[in-house]
Amino acid sequence: MVSTNDLKNGMVLNLDGQLWSVQWFQHHKPGKGGAVVRSKLKNVMTGAVVERTFRADEKVDQAIVDKREMSYLYHDGTHYVFMDSQTYEQLSVEEDEVGDGKSWLTEGQTAVLSMYEGRPIAVELPASVELAIVETEPGVKGDRVSGATKAATLSTGFVVQVPLFCEPGETIKVDTRTGEYITRVS
Repeated sequence: MVSTNDLKNGMVLNLDGQLWSVQWFQHHKPGKGGAVVRSKLKNVMTGAVVERTFRADEKVDQAIVDKREMSYLYHDGTHYVFMDSQTYEQLSVEEDEVGDGKSWLTEGQTAVLSMYEGRPIAVELPASVELAIVETEPGVKGDRVSGATKAATLSTGFVVQVPLFCEPGETIKVDTRTGEYITRVS
Protein backbone atom coordinates (compact mmCIF):
# COMPACT_ATOMS: atom_id res chain seq x y z
CA MET A 1 0.00 0.00 0.00
CA VAL A 2 1.14 3.50 -0.79
CA SER A 3 -0.28 6.90 0.17
CA THR A 4 -1.73 9.11 -2.57
CA ASN A 5 0.62 11.83 -1.26
CA ASP A 6 3.54 9.69 -2.52
CA LEU A 7 2.33 9.21 -6.13
CA LYS A 8 4.94 9.53 -8.90
CA ASN A 9 4.66 9.56 -12.68
CA GLY A 10 5.06 6.04 -14.07
CA MET A 11 4.00 4.35 -10.82
CA VAL A 12 1.63 1.41 -11.41
CA LEU A 13 -1.41 1.04 -9.14
CA ASN A 14 -3.74 -1.93 -8.70
CA LEU A 15 -7.23 -0.38 -8.49
CA ASP A 16 -10.32 -2.62 -8.51
CA GLY A 17 -8.29 -5.53 -9.93
CA GLN A 18 -6.93 -3.54 -12.89
CA LEU A 19 -3.47 -2.06 -13.40
CA TRP A 20 -3.27 1.72 -13.89
CA SER A 21 -0.13 3.73 -14.66
CA VAL A 22 0.08 7.27 -13.21
CA GLN A 23 0.50 9.69 -16.14
CA TRP A 24 0.03 12.93 -14.21
CA PHE A 25 -0.92 14.00 -10.69
CA GLN A 26 -1.43 17.22 -8.74
CA HIS A 27 -2.02 17.96 -5.07
CA HIS A 28 -4.94 20.38 -4.67
CA LYS A 29 -6.16 22.21 -1.57
CA PRO A 30 -9.57 23.79 -2.23
CA GLY A 31 -10.78 26.79 -0.22
CA LYS A 32 -12.95 24.63 2.00
CA GLY A 33 -12.82 20.91 2.63
CA GLY A 34 -9.88 18.55 2.70
CA ALA A 35 -6.95 18.35 0.33
CA VAL A 36 -7.24 16.05 -2.69
CA VAL A 37 -4.92 14.53 -5.26
CA ARG A 38 -6.06 14.83 -8.88
CA SER A 39 -4.57 12.28 -11.25
CA LYS A 40 -4.64 11.05 -14.81
CA LEU A 41 -4.35 7.26 -14.99
CA LYS A 42 -3.76 5.02 -18.01
CA ASN A 43 -5.03 1.43 -18.02
CA VAL A 44 -1.99 -0.77 -18.69
CA MET A 45 -3.98 -3.44 -20.56
CA THR A 46 -6.46 -1.38 -22.62
CA GLY A 47 -4.69 1.99 -22.90
CA ALA A 48 -7.80 3.87 -21.70
CA VAL A 49 -7.03 7.12 -19.90
CA VAL A 50 -9.21 8.36 -17.03
CA GLU A 51 -9.02 11.21 -14.56
CA ARG A 52 -9.50 10.27 -10.93
CA THR A 53 -9.48 12.25 -7.70
CA PHE A 54 -8.31 10.75 -4.42
CA ARG A 55 -8.50 12.12 -0.88
CA ALA A 56 -5.10 13.25 0.38
CA ASP A 57 -3.26 10.49 2.26
CA GLU A 58 -5.69 7.81 1.00
CA LYS A 59 -4.05 4.38 0.78
CA VAL A 60 -3.97 2.67 -2.63
CA ASP A 61 -2.50 -0.67 -3.69
CA GLN A 62 0.78 -0.33 -5.59
CA ALA A 63 1.54 -3.05 -8.17
CA ILE A 64 5.10 -4.32 -8.24
CA VAL A 65 6.15 -4.27 -11.91
CA ASP A 66 9.45 -5.86 -12.88
CA LYS A 67 11.16 -4.34 -15.94
CA ARG A 68 13.48 -6.66 -17.87
CA GLU A 69 15.68 -5.86 -20.85
CA MET A 70 15.11 -8.45 -23.58
CA SER A 71 16.08 -9.03 -27.20
CA TYR A 72 13.45 -9.63 -29.87
CA LEU A 73 14.05 -12.94 -31.65
CA TYR A 74 11.20 -13.70 -34.07
CA HIS A 75 7.44 -13.72 -34.74
CA ASP A 76 5.91 -17.20 -34.95
CA GLY A 77 2.57 -16.10 -36.45
CA THR A 78 0.64 -15.52 -33.21
CA HIS A 79 3.32 -14.60 -30.65
CA TYR A 80 6.42 -12.42 -30.50
CA VAL A 81 9.36 -14.27 -28.91
CA PHE A 82 11.84 -12.38 -26.74
CA MET A 83 14.98 -13.58 -24.95
CA ASP A 84 16.19 -12.31 -21.58
CA SER A 85 19.67 -10.81 -22.02
CA GLN A 86 20.84 -12.09 -18.62
CA THR A 87 19.36 -15.60 -18.25
CA TYR A 88 18.79 -16.45 -21.95
CA GLU A 89 15.23 -17.48 -21.03
CA GLN A 90 12.77 -17.17 -23.94
CA LEU A 91 9.35 -15.60 -23.47
CA SER A 92 6.36 -15.56 -25.86
CA VAL A 93 4.34 -12.33 -25.89
CA GLU A 94 0.86 -12.01 -27.42
CA GLU A 95 0.32 -9.54 -30.26
CA ASP A 96 -2.03 -7.27 -28.28
CA GLU A 97 0.57 -6.88 -25.50
CA VAL A 98 3.14 -5.68 -28.05
CA GLY A 99 0.62 -3.14 -29.36
CA ASP A 100 1.76 -0.62 -31.97
CA GLY A 101 5.38 -1.57 -31.29
CA LYS A 102 5.11 -4.47 -33.74
CA SER A 103 5.57 -1.96 -36.58
CA TRP A 104 9.11 -1.24 -35.34
CA LEU A 105 10.41 -4.62 -34.17
CA THR A 106 13.40 -6.09 -35.99
CA GLU A 107 15.32 -9.23 -35.09
CA GLY A 108 17.95 -8.63 -32.41
CA GLN A 109 16.41 -5.33 -31.27
CA THR A 110 16.46 -4.60 -27.55
CA ALA A 111 13.19 -3.78 -25.74
CA VAL A 112 12.14 -3.41 -22.10
CA LEU A 113 9.33 -5.77 -21.05
CA SER A 114 7.22 -4.85 -18.02
CA MET A 115 6.28 -7.99 -16.07
CA TYR A 116 3.53 -8.30 -13.46
CA GLU A 117 3.17 -11.57 -11.55
CA GLY A 118 5.46 -13.32 -14.06
CA ARG A 119 3.46 -12.28 -17.12
CA PRO A 120 4.33 -9.54 -19.66
CA ILE A 121 1.97 -6.56 -19.64
CA ALA A 122 3.78 -4.03 -21.84
CA VAL A 123 6.67 -3.71 -24.30
CA GLU A 124 8.67 -0.47 -24.31
CA LEU A 125 10.76 0.24 -27.40
CA PRO A 126 13.55 2.80 -27.80
CA ALA A 127 12.44 6.32 -28.76
CA SER A 128 13.80 5.84 -32.30
CA VAL A 129 14.81 2.95 -34.55
CA GLU A 130 16.82 2.65 -37.74
CA LEU A 131 15.04 0.84 -40.58
CA ALA A 132 15.80 0.29 -44.26
CA ILE A 133 13.56 1.65 -47.01
CA VAL A 134 12.33 -1.25 -49.16
CA GLU A 135 10.13 0.57 -51.64
CA THR A 136 9.42 4.19 -52.57
CA GLU A 137 8.76 6.26 -55.65
CA PRO A 138 11.76 7.98 -57.25
CA GLY A 139 12.17 11.65 -56.39
CA VAL A 140 11.65 14.31 -59.06
CA LYS A 141 14.78 16.28 -59.97
CA GLY A 142 14.56 19.93 -58.99
CA ASP A 143 11.81 19.37 -56.42
CA ARG A 144 14.10 18.76 -53.47
CA VAL A 145 13.76 21.92 -51.35
CA SER A 146 9.98 22.28 -51.29
CA GLY A 147 9.57 20.15 -48.14
CA ALA A 148 7.35 17.71 -50.02
CA THR A 149 7.17 14.10 -48.85
CA LYS A 150 6.40 10.72 -50.36
CA ALA A 151 5.34 7.35 -48.95
CA ALA A 152 8.06 4.79 -48.23
CA THR A 153 7.61 1.17 -47.17
CA LEU A 154 10.11 0.12 -44.50
CA SER A 155 11.67 -3.31 -43.91
CA THR A 156 9.02 -4.07 -41.23
CA GLY A 157 6.17 -3.32 -43.67
CA PHE A 158 5.24 0.00 -42.04
CA VAL A 159 4.64 2.94 -44.39
CA VAL A 160 6.09 6.32 -43.38
CA GLN A 161 6.28 9.73 -45.08
CA VAL A 162 9.86 10.63 -46.06
CA PRO A 163 11.46 13.57 -47.95
CA LEU A 164 11.74 13.26 -51.72
CA PHE A 165 15.51 12.65 -51.65
CA CYS A 166 15.19 9.28 -49.82
CA GLU A 167 15.71 6.25 -52.04
CA PRO A 168 15.18 2.46 -51.68
CA GLY A 169 18.04 0.73 -49.85
CA GLU A 170 18.80 3.70 -47.61
CA THR A 171 18.46 3.48 -43.83
CA ILE A 172 16.44 6.11 -42.00
CA LYS A 173 15.76 6.89 -38.34
CA VAL A 174 12.06 6.87 -37.32
CA ASP A 175 10.41 8.05 -34.09
CA THR A 176 8.62 5.01 -32.57
CA ARG A 177 6.16 7.17 -30.59
CA THR A 178 4.79 9.17 -33.55
CA GLY A 179 5.85 7.13 -36.61
CA GLU A 180 7.54 10.17 -38.17
CA TYR A 181 10.76 10.35 -40.18
CA ILE A 182 13.66 11.90 -38.21
CA THR A 183 16.76 11.72 -40.40
CA ARG A 184 18.61 9.70 -43.02
CA VAL A 185 21.32 7.41 -41.60
CA SER A 186 22.96 6.09 -44.78
